[in-house]
Amino acid sequence: MNIALFGGTFDPIHNGHLRVARRAAQKFSLDRVLFVPSGGPPHKPQNRLTPFSHRFAMVTLACARDPRFIPSLLEAADGRLRYSVDTLKYFRKTLSAKERLFFLSGVDAFLDLPKWKSPGRLLDLADFIVVSRPGFPLKEILRVVRPYQPIEGAVESAKEKSWDGARQAIKLKHSSVHILTSVNVPVASHEIRAAMARGRPPAGLLPPLVEEYIMKEELYQVRRK
Repeated sequence: MNIALFGGTFDPIHNGHLRVARRAAQKFSLDRVLFVPSGGPPHKPQNRLTPFSHRFAMVTLACARDPRFIPSLLEAADGRLRYSVDTLKYFRKTLSAKERLFFLSGVDAFLDLPKWKSPGRLLDLADFIVVSRPGFPLKEILRVVRPYQPIEGAVESAKEKSWDGARQAIKLKHSSVHILTSVNVPVASHEIRAAMARGRPPAGLLPPLVEEYIMKEELYQVRRK
């Protein structure tokens, strides 16, 4: 069985997230994609996040129509900071030797790998699926990976200027970094929050059940005195 962890604040989860998960599931034959809302992400102030209970509820609603998508409480809010390396170590212990673990990440987050806790260990624990833009330079990914992991095989920079070439993965000692480019994510969560604050629900960008939940709970709206 192939399983991917897809972490993020999901504040809110939107159709772009689901599109990424569906494409990754198709390309890498994923049997399960666990959506893991961050309880205490070290890189974001807690007072600026929507409460975990709301974010988890929205993830649960968004996952309802695809049996491969599982809402996960792996990083449930309990007042502690949550590091991806600890989540991966914990979850890997629950898997059998025949099960393959992936970690799904956007390219911008992946380029911040040096700021993550134990980046070398992270790259050991799972194969990474990096969601990128077409033509994104391979050298940027290599620049991030090289200080922490030996790269198997020679890298011919002249032939591998971007992910559009034949090379689809960087092979590491115990894992690989794969690329996923054929996904259009037209919006970011912060843009949805800004639109909702202006009273303009973004048509077609949210799963219907998530949009209904946001409106019912009056999330992201500017409260007038």
